[in-house]
Amino acid sequence: MSDPTGDGTGGSARRGRRGGGGAAARRAARLEKRIFQAPAILRQLPVMDLLSLEAIEIIERNAETILEEIGVTFVDNPAALARWREAGADVVEDRVRIPRGLARTLCASAPSHFELQARNPERSVPIGGSHTVFAPVYGPPFVSDLDQGRRYATMADFEKLVKLVYMSPHLHISGGTLCEPTDIAVNKRHLDMVSAHLRWSDKPVMGSVTAPQRAADSVELVKIAFGDQFRSDQPSMVSLININSPLSFDGTMMQALEVYAEAGQACIVSPFIVGGAMAPVSIAGTLAQVLAEALAGIAYSQLVKPGAPVLFGAFVSSIDMNSGAPSFGTPEAATILAGAAQLARRLNLPFRSGGALCGSKAPDAQAAFESASTLWPTMTSGVNFALHAAGWLEGGLVASFEKLVMDADQLGALQRFAGSPIDLSENGQALDAVREVGPGGHYLGCAHTQANFQTAYWRSDVADYRPYETWAEDGAIETAARANARWKQLLAEYQAPTIDSGVDEALQEFVTRRKQAEPDAFV
Repeated sequence: MSDPTGDGTGGSARRGRRGGGGAAARRAARLEKRIFQAPAILRQLPVMDLLSLEAIEIIERNAETILEEIGVTFVDNPAALARWREAGADVVEDRVRIPRGLARTLCASAPSHFELQARNPERSVPIGGSHTVFAPVYGPPFVSDLDQGRRYATMADFEKLVKLVYMSPHLHISGGTLCEPTDIAVNKRHLDMVSAHLRWSDKPVMGSVTAPQRAADSVELVKIAFGDQFRSDQPSMVSLININSPLSFDGTMMQALEVYAEAGQACIVSPFIVGGAMAPVSIAGTLAQVLAEALAGIAYSQLVKPGAPVLFGAFVSSIDMNSGAPSFGTPEAATILAGAAQLARRLNLPFRSGGALCGSKAPDAQAAFESASTLWPTMTSGVNFALHAAGWLEGGLVASFEKLVMDADQLGALQRFAGSPIDLSENGQALDAVREVGPGGHYLGCAHTQANFQTAYWRSDVADYRPYETWAEDGAIETAARANARWKQLLAEYQAPTIDSGVDEALQEFVTRRKQAEPDAFV
């Protein structure tokens, strides 16, 4: 784009501001409190391959049949139809039928892995291979907490969530639409959201996809924040491009993908499927459709720009046949997740799926077991990018403050389980401890225990391990109430990461200028 700001300046104001306040920022960086950040998980677990080679070949063949015989639609996007026609697809009106093998061939130019840059280089994360990163909830119109209950989200809620994610060491990505701030115009809220991520956190961010201009604004905001460190061959942002299953590619989403691909920024191409409503009720049928949609979307990103970084995504839930509502934590969804991960590995692409998904209306036992039933397959199936890994409630309609810290706490346990190799050093083997204690003794006071007890076991920041009597005397506080106290404590301890004063001013000026360029729209 010749003028990515959309305001006629071509970004000249931004370039004039870049670099100011560097010495002050460096001094502040030396003085600020260090917020611990766990690294991306380098999984020490073997992946769980559920599908046999015969099953994989059947699903791949069926996906190619879907693309060739049935095709997909690219709605309200003449440029996409022209690209497909030039690539050799059969295009009739908005229906694109893709010859067998063409989409897979195009997908081959997408990178198998890449590094997602953060404003703070120490928080950049690898995407792909044996790595897993966690990102928080995305997209809810509502928020909830024990104090105010369920309510429409505001920008104040959004900023609190950004700060909580920043303070949560096992969330590697700041996120995108943590909630929809309904007190800001629809056509302008993306400016406040992306700039909030860049100002109040220094983890990698996600961009807006609700209009191509909003995608362009997101790119420009990241360029301002990164300054001379921004590179079009190394993504500084990732964005979620959902497919309107079954087999339909929305013009708005695809035009946002075009903006990001052309700018060298990463996209997650993700079918959004409720099994039985948006895909067949059978696992094999759903997997064939997921693969067909992912192939078409990823291939299109490579038509826009060969080598554009992209993730194979899959969001799948089943439908409750009594209520018609989506259900979560089901064995079928876990099986589809694992199968889609295998299909992504066959394409040599990073894979997005999983998360702490649930249909519960409160951070209760249902929320916990449904979330666990999704998070464990996320780890064992080799997911690279787990979106909705913390805070998701009520089928994604609500971002819960309590559940965010409960989920983030459990991500620490997953990191220890999946990312920590067994210590086989002399200290890890602990033969000296066995010799010291001998038969019939105990290890509580031995030298090895005293030297290692502080780091030997993972410990929750939310769970209560005390005896019943102590817990009861202290008010019998249950998990959600402890999580309520925990998120308030984290906000009280929050300290904003260092940002160059000139960059911060340029971000705010860009947001103000873009907001003034058009009237408010609330639809």
